[in-house]
Amino acid sequence: MSVPQSTRPDPRARMGAAAFAIAGVLFAVYEAAAPRADQTTLEGAESWTSTGWAVAHIAAIAGLILIPLGYGALRGLLEGTRNEKTAFLAATIGYIGSGLTISYYGAEVYGLKAIGERAVADADASMTEVGDAFRYDATAMSVFAIGLALIAVAAVLAAVAVWRSGTLNRWSAVPLAALLVTMLPQYFLPHSGRIAWGALVTVAALWLAAELWRASSKAPAADLQEA
Repeated sequence: MSVPQSTRPDPRARMGAAAFAIAGVLFAVYEAAAPRADQTTLEGAESWTSTGWAVAHIAAIAGLILIPLGYGALRGLLEGTRNEKTAFLAATIGYIGSGLTISYYGAEVYGLKAIGERAVADADASMTEVGDAFRYDATAMSVFAIGLALIAVAAVLAAVAVWRSGTLNRWSAVPLAALLVTMLPQYFLPHSGRIAWGALVTVAALWLAAELWRASSKAPAADLQEA
């Protein structure tokens, strides 16, 4: 005969919790590590060659990969409920949005580094204009903006799924969603404001991670053994 369902930790949900937690920390690293010198100057060009610039943008890339993984774990936790579809849409749209956004960050890591090295070697601050030419290219900016918009939509969908779940604290995904919706305007903040935004993302992501971890301990797991 079949053995009744038991309750045991859901490993997928715990992996999702870890993804959210690590992503939150990486966003704080991104905002704190990147030098914010005037990027029309030789000092700005030199900042593109720095370790801080590379670490910051690679941290952002990794964080953007991990957040949709967290949404995928949320979908797994809500499997079989009316909220599974919403979480699935959050994960799918989040993957697409992150992919589009990451393409821009990749150019910032590798392209600007090469331009910065040449500018420093030649002591030619005008080389920063080359960086601006591809950073502010209409195609690049459109792809970046669409990616950020999709990241925002995914975060809102995840918050809706959490709110309706009855399994996690209904407010636990709201702060992260609100912050990711403001990811585009935060680029125009002063450095201190951007660091504060990154710190808030960390706090918000850790709260959602903690809720997902807690809920994973209460997720029923079917035991299909036959006696």
